[in-house]
Amino acid sequence: MAGQQNRALPAQEASHPVADVEDVDVQTDELPGTAGHPGVDGVALDGQPDVQAEELNYDEQFYPARPARLRPRARLRMWPWQRRSPGNGPASGENREYVEWLVEESMLGDAKAFAMQFTGQGSMWQNPFADPDPRAAIEKAPVWFAAYPISLITKPGHSFLGTMGDEDLWEAFQAIGIAAIHTGPVKRAGGISGWETTPSVDGHFDRISTQFDEAFGTEEEFRTMCEVAAAHGGMIIDDIVPGHTGKGADFRLAEMGYKDYPGIYHMVEIPEHDWHLLPRVPRGRDSVNLDHETEDRLAKGGYIIGQLQRVIFHEPGLKDTNWSATAPVLGPDGRHHRWVYLHYFKEGQPSLNWLDPTFAGMRLVIGDALHSLGDLGSGALRLDANGFLGVEKSSEGGPAWSEGHPLSEAANQLIASMVRKVGGFTFQELNLTIDDIKNTQGRGADLSYDFINRPAYQHALAMQDTEFLRLTMNLARKAGVDTASLVHALQNHDEMTYELVHFATLHAGDTFTFRRRPISGADLATTIRGELVERLTGERGPYNAVFTTNGIS
Repeated sequence: MAGQQNRALPAQEASHPVADVEDVDVQTDELPGTAGHPGVDGVALDGQPDVQAEELNYDEQFYPARPARLRPRARLRMWPWQRRSPGNGPASGENREYVEWLVEESMLGDAKAFAMQFTGQGSMWQNPFADPDPRAAIEKAPVWFAAYPISLITKPGHSFLGTMGDEDLWEAFQAIGIAAIHTGPVKRAGGISGWETTPSVDGHFDRISTQFDEAFGTEEEFRTMCEVAAAHGGMIIDDIVPGHTGKGADFRLAEMGYKDYPGIYHMVEIPEHDWHLLPRVPRGRDSVNLDHETEDRLAKGGYIIGQLQRVIFHEPGLKDTNWSATAPVLGPDGRHHRWVYLHYFKEGQPSLNWLDPTFAGMRLVIGDALHSLGDLGSGALRLDANGFLGVEKSSEGGPAWSEGHPLSEAANQLIASMVRKVGGFTFQELNLTIDDIKNTQGRGADLSYDFINRPAYQHALAMQDTEFLRLTMNLARKAGVDTASLVHALQNHDEMTYELVHFATLHAGDTFTFRRRPISGADLATTIRGELVERLTGERGPYNAVFTTNGIS
């Protein structure tokens, strides 16, 4: 085993190879210090009795002499991508060549191939996976460099990925204690219109492919970056998007009603005799957002579940609801299809369905995760907007249950467990209540963006007053949120987010004490947002812009 020190493995360890695929380059983290480390039969390696033997974890109980958990390395050498070039025939379901091209471009198609490289392998059982382990994650990578691809100025003549894999850069990172780079999204995003690709509508968070966007670099540069990071004691944190895709090949095949592709999305086919219920799609567009009246009419007709708890990115006349209707699309079956599909975010980001009988959406996401960790060589994954994976019709007249849904927790557990199974860890972008963050910590991602305290420490800096920060920290402690599980940063990839969902939604009617007087959660959220805007924008910060109700860019 590469990197193994002169220390014999127990018999059960030796009988289970860490990996079973050719071209493996396995490296290990440093061995833990032996003093006081649990040994065999309750005796520490320094010869002293182990008073905590009854609390041995999985690693120590079954593999008492194993080294620290292996970091994932690129281990698969799949076939070179031999994708066909776009054709010139009609871009419709009647053209078999076009349909086959879309299948080759689709993420679900790739996911099936990736999954087959892992199934039935002993290496899938060598890591504990049931419980989140935030402290193991931060021990591997306590300090990160967040490198949002669109915003970073590269080394002259180099791509983004080439710059991030630079030896000199990593020597500097290692010297000052940075142990990971979170790259942000670097794969193709946006959509497909006919044979052509269309640009991203959300900063490359509308993924449409497992291939890399040439604007950021190549797959080989990504692999090299992972290897250089590992050589300097670091790792690469990649992105997956478990909640939605862009309008790429998968969505175009779904529109055609092709095989199990409609099962990827929350989409409902409207029969032709009811097309009069749908709005007209303007020329040059492929879909149109539903207004409230149409949303209500389709809900009463039993087609969709109707209004959700909130409309993210709400913009009157552009996004009034979370539902859009497609134009008629010709499928390989010779019929035209029209659908109504859910999108929590923008119209170009159709939402994935985690409980369709085909489980196509789940297979797409898991395959994408395995590709990044097992083939490309990343060590961890960010779960983008993973609080919106379950939606269900509620009581008559009320909005659908779309936030804090148990299905989101179950889906997050599946993703995070799979990642831990192959030796990585996850962190989540869960901008919901403290209650939801606590609930997902039990079985889901190992770490979470600090949506609890982050607006509060921004408020403390802006106002020179720590009272709101003390309030949020005490609420988190009372709820049982482990502070070590929170990723602390002034902002993530886009704006400084200050929605204060905890106070503005579930606890809007609760009473808190702030500045020596009682105040409702809703009024507290309004007060804090108002003070942040007043101090950080306008004359005080003309370079900052208010981004709807989400934050300050």
